[in-house]
Amino acid sequence: MRLVFVSNYINHHQMPVSMELNRLCREQGGSYAFVQTQPMEQERLDMGWGKSLEAGNSGGIRAGKDMEESLPAADFVHNYWEDEKGCQRMIEEADAVIFGGCEDERYIEARLEAGAPVWRYSEPLYKTGRYKCVSPRGLRKKYHDHTRYRKKRVYLLCAGAYVAGDFRLVGAYGGKRFRYGYFPAFRQQDVEKLMAGKDQASRGRLRLLWAARMIDWKHPETALQVAAGLREQGTDFELDMIGDGVLRPEMQKQVKALGLERQVSFLGYCSPEETRAYMEKAHIFLATSDRQEGWGAVVNEAMNSGCALIAGKGMGAAPYLVRHGENGCLYDHKKPSQAVELARKLAEDAAQRKRLGSAAYGTVRTLWNPRVAAQRLYACIAAEIAGQELPEYEEGPLSRDLICL
Repeated sequence: MRLVFVSNYINHHQMPVSMELNRLCREQGGSYAFVQTQPMEQERLDMGWGKSLEAGNSGGIRAGKDMEESLPAADFVHNYWEDEKGCQRMIEEADAVIFGGCEDERYIEARLEAGAPVWRYSEPLYKTGRYKCVSPRGLRKKYHDHTRYRKKRVYLLCAGAYVAGDFRLVGAYGGKRFRYGYFPAFRQQDVEKLMAGKDQASRGRLRLLWAARMIDWKHPETALQVAAGLREQGTDFELDMIGDGVLRPEMQKQVKALGLERQVSFLGYCSPEETRAYMEKAHIFLATSDRQEGWGAVVNEAMNSGCALIAGKGMGAAPYLVRHGENGCLYDHKKPSQAVELARKLAEDAAQRKRLGSAAYGTVRTLWNPRVAAQRLYACIAAEIAGQELPEYEEGPLSRDLICL
């Protein structure tokens, strides 16, 4: 199989799956290419995203033990702006193309017109509200890009639990909507040692972590509300806040106003590897974004790190990965008091924290990881190319999203 993935740029959320797809294609005598359509933005580079890719080739980001023998990323990553003709030829001659993270349809226009297989990879269409679906101009665009291909060899990989519902509104893809997402590197751990290490690192205090850009729809203020609620309860805790952004000065002001200087620390930007290290020491991770968070890879990472997760259900990853009360906790992001109450209960129940954290780790280990995602995607694409029925999965990556939240 000649498989090409076209996206804006590769990052540490896509590299592990790409390494697996590269391995699978080459093992079967085929080829894999990742075509970047633009350089990474400076803001992402400042957050350490570029460094994390370098780490991926030296052991920091691996999709599995046998990846030691895979080619480095440079051998399958191609820059469209450096070789437009060569990249376009790869796209048009591929047996299948995965396309997402890029709004310019010209890269796949010829494939769509020719009826060649395309697997679209999309976050929600209407992150700020589905009322926008009534826009005549927007509907014309959605029809041109999506709806008119509903009976063609075009499939939808849903990077978030609200994607299928958005595309249902515009009549696109029908039963061809599949659960997918982003898949940061899976870290194999001894779960008992992982959970014990949290207590050893905590020095007897409850450790909470928040990590995101400090902007409005990430809702860093919810983390401070949780902190205030825990202090009122008399909990001995510390809250680390990783990230920076326009709201940081306001958050620091609120910390002073609430008298939380001794409990809350602002750490600024940390690399993905440094953030993972903090996650592995944290008892509770707070994921507080609203519906504008199409996915939210911190959900995967915190669960892989054995955290008791408290996540806003508006985040695209949360309804896919989290079963409330079993491997984490969900709350209505419009009601931050729910997050406060959940944190208070977990603060008083160490056994529940451990149970949720261990189950969260198990969810990522067995299902929501790069290897499973790549194997299932490869199997589905191969079956489609061969004119066979696609494999059916009951849950996890490549299971059909028929609920359409």
